[in-house]
Amino acid sequence: MSTIDLNNPPPNHTLSVAVDREETKGEQAVRLTKDMALFFVAIGFVVAIVYLCYSTVVDATASAEEKKWAMSVLSASAAGLIGYLIRK
Repeated sequence: MSTIDLNNPPPNHTLSVAVDREETKGEQAVRLTKDMALFFVAIGFVVAIVYLCYSTVVDATASAEEKKWAMSVLSASAAGLIGYLIRK
């Protein structure tokens, strides 16, 4: 068995030491619950914004300016969704 002198490492080698704490089951449950709650709140906001924009676009009483910004928000939402799905 060979030994390595940590005070004098071989050429072109680096040393690193990491001390990581293990996540307990309780901490994991709290983290996952928080992440899921945040995800569903974000999805709710996105759905609400898309619904409001869509209802503005199809509303006969909405002005042309309102429909214009609603269409740009819908286009940005669609582009973001496509970019997320393609991941490029």
